[in-house]
Amino acid sequence: MADAKVIPFDDDRSRGNRRRAKTESAPAGEVQPLPLRGPAAREDDLEDDPVTPPAASGRQTSVRSSAGDERGGEDGAGDGGLERRVAAGLSFLRRRLTGDYEVDDFGFDAELTDQVLMSLLRPVYEKYFRVEVKGVENIPAEGGALIVANHSGTLPLDGLMMQVAVHDHHPADRHLRLLAADLVFVLPVVNELARKLGHTLACAEDAERLLAQGELVGVMPEGFKGIGKPFGERYKLQRFGRGGFVSTALRQGAPIVPCSIVGAEEIYPMIGNSKTLARLLGFPYFPLTPTFPWLGPLGAVPLPTKWTIQFGEPIPTDGYAPEAAEDPVLMFNLTDQVREQIQHTLYKLLVQRRSVFF
Repeated sequence: MADAKVIPFDDDRSRGNRRRAKTESAPAGEVQPLPLRGPAAREDDLEDDPVTPPAASGRQTSVRSSAGDERGGEDGAGDGGLERRVAAGLSFLRRRLTGDYEVDDFGFDAELTDQVLMSLLRPVYEKYFRVEVKGVENIPAEGGALIVANHSGTLPLDGLMMQVAVHDHHPADRHLRLLAADLVFVLPVVNELARKLGHTLACAEDAERLLAQGELVGVMPEGFKGIGKPFGERYKLQRFGRGGFVSTALRQGAPIVPCSIVGAEEIYPMIGNSKTLARLLGFPYFPLTPTFPWLGPLGAVPLPTKWTIQFGEPIPTDGYAPEAAEDPVLMFNLTDQVREQIQHTLYKLLVQRRSVFF
């Protein structure tokens, strides 16, 4: 920067003449540059020619630079996140192709479930059925527990949605191991997918093994009686079997968590059952709905109902003696208690529901 010209204190007249000369010579409307001032002139000219302090200008430049750095950092982080996702995906594919992954004794593939299967189910869960979850804090953070739910909907989508609800909403990211009917494990493709998702045969031995390993086990005691009931009997719980799930929980001292699901009953309104076709195909029932089989494959698309899944307060079983599992009266009482709690919650949720679809 050029050295500022020093103006003597006693030369006020000459300074005024110079300033007037500059003003007169400037064209009208032209913005004039600020005059250079030295230390001596700063006190006299401050009121006439206010200037933004250099320090303030420096701060503004610094702020803009910092903002630019932050945006650049965010862009870099986004690029880095994308690179990490791509690398993780390639690593996942390599492990699948080389067989370098683990499954448990039941065929459960945790990595495939987390990375692929849950990702496929999640849009149906979040966008299509718009599932609302309540009471997930009633599910234990660790240790074995038995989740008992109502069963409905013609096709067992309620079990899958309950599985996503536990996985995505529980603070401990726990997996729900569902007990499934024999039919699931004889159907091609469905058999493999069910095993990978952690489903296992609905028998006391498998359930006890899972509970002993500290797993969350899901069971729907109504079975085909619940999922295949007519639309006119919706939200009316069917018989809960002989209470085998209660006996299993008592042997392991695992708490029983009642679960009520609203919304599944209306996805396929079952108005009839073709028993002849069911016998020919080896199915427990063959549903007839307003859209299926009349519309062909399009009729198999479920209606987009609004779902609510509520987990109730757990019923403890660890306070009973080991021989309590063989007491038929106790098993009947606990089974009835669980059933009544689920039924009461269903009625309460139905009263609170504004619409089937909203």
